[in-house]
Amino acid sequence: MMPKKELIRIVRSKEGDISVDPTGKKNGRGAYLTLTEESILTAQKKNILSKQFQTKIDDEIYDQLLELAKKGNNANG
Repeated sequence: MMPKKELIRIVRSKEGDISVDPTGKKNGRGAYLTLTEESILTAQKKNILSKQFQTKIDDEIYDQLLELAKKGNNANG
């Protein structure tokens, strides 16, 4: 278990759209990832989000996650 502020939510809407949900409040089925470059790249490599949502995840989603992770690391460092 980790504090929610260290996690990022990815959500699939009823329509099947996948998006990053930094607020954690969007409607839909959600999955959480640790907001670190390492965990995001591991999730991409192992298709973890694809398996959770049972759909293909665009690389754009991973790009958004990596950008958020870099911003978070800059703020903390």
